[in-house]
Amino acid sequence: MNSVKPKVYLETTVISYLTSRPSRDIITAAHQQSTQEWWDERRDKFDLYISQIVIQEASSGDDEAVEKRLLVIEGLSEIETLPEAVALAQGLVADGLVPEKAAADALHIAIATVQGMDYLLTWNLKHIANATIRNAITDACRQRGYEPPIICTPEELIEI
Repeated sequence: MNSVKPKVYLETTVISYLTSRPSRDIITAAHQQSTQEWWDERRDKFDLYISQIVIQEASSGDDEAVEKRLLVIEGLSEIETLPEAVALAQGLVADGLVPEKAAADALHIAIATVQGMDYLLTWNLKHIANATIRNAITDACRQRGYEPPIICTPEELIEI
């Protein structure tokens, strides 16, 4: 039986948690551990996608860290940043759901939405996977004619 796998957009923080040195902060370390477990045990249950902005973000910073991040995303499917996604991201910022200084975060949401992803996987709890704005983001996307992905962390996308 050939079933279609759910589509997951990997936001850059997931790649960073997967490849960074273990943190001494207990919460960050736990997130890193659950990300590694998801990557090792669950990722094959999904079709994984990234965008040009993920590649750009993964390409900045310490050379050694960049190399690790780029190695992880090598071979993942890259989805296009369509003009509709740019417009949706601008709308999320204009609506005040994502601050202007975090416009890249709005673009992650918009790309995943416009490209019909089932999930947006992130550790960005401030501007993306934030319970206080998640419903408003969903409403804003639907008002513009899009069905947004489920925004979640690797810890939430364990059981399928």
